[in-house]
Amino acid sequence: MDIQNCPSFSGHIGVGRCDITPPMGIYSRCWGAAEHDIAEGIHRPFCMTVLALRQALDASPLILAAMDASWFVDAGNEQYIRQNTLDALNLDESRLILNLSHSHACASLCACHEKKPGGVLIESYVQQVADALLDASREAIDSARSAVISFEETICPMIGNRDLPDPQDENRIVCGWNPDAQADQTVLVGRVTDNENGKVIATLVNVACHPTTLAWENHLMSPDFVGAMRQIIEDHTDQAPCLFLQGVSGELAPKEQYTGDVQVADRHGRCLGYSVLSALEAMPPHGCALTYQGVVESGAPLGVWRSKSYAASTDIDASMINIELPLCQPDQPAQDKQQPASRWQDERQLRAQQVTQKVGAGQTTSMPAWIWRVGDALFVGQPNEPYSDFQQAMRLRFPDLKIVMMNLCNADRGVGYICPPQAYDGPQLYQVWQSPFGRQALHCLIDGCAKEIQRLNDSIVHS
Repeated sequence: MDIQNCPSFSGHIGVGRCDITPPMGIYSRCWGAAEHDIAEGIHRPFCMTVLALRQALDASPLILAAMDASWFVDAGNEQYIRQNTLDALNLDESRLILNLSHSHACASLCACHEKKPGGVLIESYVQQVADALLDASREAIDSARSAVISFEETICPMIGNRDLPDPQDENRIVCGWNPDAQADQTVLVGRVTDNENGKVIATLVNVACHPTTLAWENHLMSPDFVGAMRQIIEDHTDQAPCLFLQGVSGELAPKEQYTGDVQVADRHGRCLGYSVLSALEAMPPHGCALTYQGVVESGAPLGVWRSKSYAASTDIDASMINIELPLCQPDQPAQDKQQPASRWQDERQLRAQQVTQKVGAGQTTSMPAWIWRVGDALFVGQPNEPYSDFQQAMRLRFPDLKIVMMNLCNADRGVGYICPPQAYDGPQLYQVWQSPFGRQALHCLIDGCAKEIQRLNDSIVHS
């Protein structure tokens, strides 16, 4: 108790970045309600930012890539983007995590959209992104230096629960801010500092919040609130690259969303950015932890803490597991067969077909998860969109570790939401009827990841 728990890792760490701003004219319709298929401009640049971590310079690196993108409907292009880097760097699949920001104002990366307006540009854009992941990974590996990554938690008040009982229909829950429901507003901040000079060389921001500020009325491609957040943090850290890592956000989104006004997205980004800056300022100096110095007798007995040098953990390990998740038949809301389908109805039907094609017709489906032990921290990533119950459960089970929890990782297998059991009862809920997963899927995911985390922890203790 005389040293503050200071989750950190000391090793060789590097960072790389490439621009992946989509070309104008590419298919970029992400909303069923949208009346346009091609954006009219670019709000802010899109980035591929990579962190390379390893214990020693001759060790195989862990590659953590943060990418401004929405989702992959079909598996082929995502597999190509990731496999291109795995092959070129001779990496095991367990050692690369590609995390999508999940902005809903992005260009398509999906082969199934190539016949849509602007779809002819998708193939070349996929190649651009694949090249960027490899180039940024090589830059991160080549720039690696002795460094420490330390973690701190804060909160961001813009985040709300988005399961709103419809005030006009008691049998329906819509995707909108529910002011009566609690939201996990946790922000986990990682600061990477150079051991030689203490300079910040990268920042990690892990927060669970759908980037859905910009919606069907927006005509610009945008990283949503992530863009302004990056600018705020990078301006404060002498342009050290910032990685945004999308957290476990199944039911979480900005309280104010679904707008065409990019100023709202920028305001959200500043809100998150200032929360991160607050956490950075609260952290002890590079390589230090708060250490208890004893009592100074004054008008009161004063317990004194001071920043002192701290030996960060050098433990590092990576694992990829597969977890069997129960399935159910997605229950799409009824559609009036007498009326022609609208664009949004066509979109729902297409997405439902694509989900079924991925998981098949069995009782269960196998879903991957990536679990890294990095010093006193964990990185847990998987391809779907669980509710925040997942990240809360992991942090409760392993309170001595800081846990970076990520949705939409290596998302070729991603098909939908993973909801808590109680979500299957009561009024119709989008996250339930969209998803092929059964009511016990979230428990299976939690238990599967927890067992692997415990195994990694035990292997470190006994090594």
